[in-house]
Amino acid sequence: MMTEILIVACIFLLSGLIAVPIATRLGLGSVLGYLIAGIVIAPFLAVFHVDITAIQHVAEFGVVMMLFLVGLELEPKKLWSMRTQLIGLGGGQVIITSLVIGAVCMWMGFSWQLSLSIGLILTLSSTAIVLQSLGERGLLKTQGGQASFSVLLTQDIAVIPILAFLPLLAAPDLVVSAASETGHGNFNLLADMNSWQSALVRLAVVLAVVFGGTYLTGPIFRFVAQARLRELFTVTALFLVIGIALLMMLVGLSPALGTFIAGVVLANSPYRHELESNIEPFKGLLLGVFFITVGAGVDFELLVANAGEILAATGLLIVIKIAVLLIIGRMIGLKNNALWLLALGVAQAGEFGFVLLSFSVSNSIMSQDIADKLLLIVTLSMLASPLLFIIYQKFIATRCVESTPNKEETFLEESHIIIAGSGRVGGLVDRILKIAGFKATVVDHNFQMLEAMARLGVRYFFGDATRPEILSAAGIDKAKLLIIALDDKEQISKLTQYVVQTYPHVHVIARGVDRHHVYDLWSLGCRDIVRETYDSSLRMGRSAYEALGIDRQKAEKIIALFNDYDRQMMQVTADAYDPHTPFQDNDEYVKLVQDYMQEYAPQLKETVDAIINDKGPIKPDIKYDQ
Repeated sequence: MMTEILIVACIFLLSGLIAVPIATRLGLGSVLGYLIAGIVIAPFLAVFHVDITAIQHVAEFGVVMMLFLVGLELEPKKLWSMRTQLIGLGGGQVIITSLVIGAVCMWMGFSWQLSLSIGLILTLSSTAIVLQSLGERGLLKTQGGQASFSVLLTQDIAVIPILAFLPLLAAPDLVVSAASETGHGNFNLLADMNSWQSALVRLAVVLAVVFGGTYLTGPIFRFVAQARLRELFTVTALFLVIGIALLMMLVGLSPALGTFIAGVVLANSPYRHELESNIEPFKGLLLGVFFITVGAGVDFELLVANAGEILAATGLLIVIKIAVLLIIGRMIGLKNNALWLLALGVAQAGEFGFVLLSFSVSNSIMSQDIADKLLLIVTLSMLASPLLFIIYQKFIATRCVESTPNKEETFLEESHIIIAGSGRVGGLVDRILKIAGFKATVVDHNFQMLEAMARLGVRYFFGDATRPEILSAAGIDKAKLLIIALDDKEQISKLTQYVVQTYPHVHVIARGVDRHHVYDLWSLGCRDIVRETYDSSLRMGRSAYEALGIDRQKAEKIIALFNDYDRQMMQVTADAYDPHTPFQDNDEYVKLVQDYMQEYAPQLKETVDAIINDKGPIKPDIKYDQ
């Protein structure tokens, strides 16, 4: 048994490793790569009698995680500002598309009950494919991308009333128990309650999620942070998502909707980026498996036997959805790129179609033969979705100019200044920037310090700044300035090297622990380095001169002279420094320092004597090669 599981796992992973890079290189996108991989490995899975449907149900949890991450990107006030698109665009698409598809089905001879059920099922689009494709192409935050997100969110919400309404289209004595409403299991806490009691319990569960996300997650993460174990944050993040999804399913609600609400509640949390970085790998893996199962689930025998009928129906479905979206999108003011991105991006059927078709068969709304054909239509439309995105990018995006999105429709404003570290150095730098009106994002994993700063109005996020995913979530790709104020020397060097190499447009100011750490940072490509004790040492030297009877003005001149001398020597010797060789064993470095000091130390002493004895500001003629 274990051997078969490992073989199947290897088949899935290897197919993804081969197909996705090839598809990405060809400009087809990762989603189409996963779908093609599933089609290719389907015969191998059949040999081992793999239950594709069971794997698909598990992999669908990737959609739940994705909506949680999407919710983390939205403040409640931003979500409220999208109400016009959610109600007008999203609601209009669900209703009108359902009616149009239902009318076509009635024209083909189906009963009105069956026609309406088919319309409700096919009106839904693939949240997984659309959001993944938009994210890969950097289109999610565009006006068209946000309009697409609004439609998808409305559709996910609409699944709940659709599940409640579909049984009414069948004979009352054939309606199954409410336990099948979720389409994921037979256990439902509300099975013995009447409608108003169920409604109250569901409302209480939603309010509990909102309350828990607002008031309980902070203490939980503070408790976990005390252990200082990164894996515990991963466990906590997974428990949070899985627990909310399970709670929603137990009361017959959509787990995706529940985790989305939780994500929105936590959008302002300082732990948001840490949650994102821990959930993202699992989301990506599960979504990849889900897309592979969609491709592997294509029934080619049925497709070949009914090729003309199924292909025509798939094409008609896509045309209907594009037409409806173009009309509604135009009515709410979308134009050019935004309008076509919406219409082409959301034109497919969705993964919830698999659940609703199974639900419809179990409720005797449609026969298994019709459901099998509809399954193929849903699958083929999902397979066509990446091709529609390619059509958009190749033939439409290059010819149309997209209108600028309204300010209230944009996502959270990303800071152009990031400070890594909130200790003695980072905290002071943030205060200095703030008095000039600059708002920085402070990233640190010391929650006690961060919460203390929060009371002073500092915008902060919890997380390890040396982790690429945390930096990405904090907006490093659009940042102008990164100030590295961490305490640990190795972490400073690691972060400096990563940002200098990966984001060369970002100006990096790094904290140097000592002189030789400055050399290390210089060798890594950083050219703006500040030694942490250097300035305080200069001030102490000035105070020492004053204590010895030299007035402040003369003392400041001497310190300024030493500062110039030391900085020049640092630049001269930096290129000779070898980070892999102890400085005392680096003959070239030692000799260069000795020569520099022998040549310029006497001139420096002469100039200092002139300042002290009021002989004028004689400055040594220091020459060096940079």
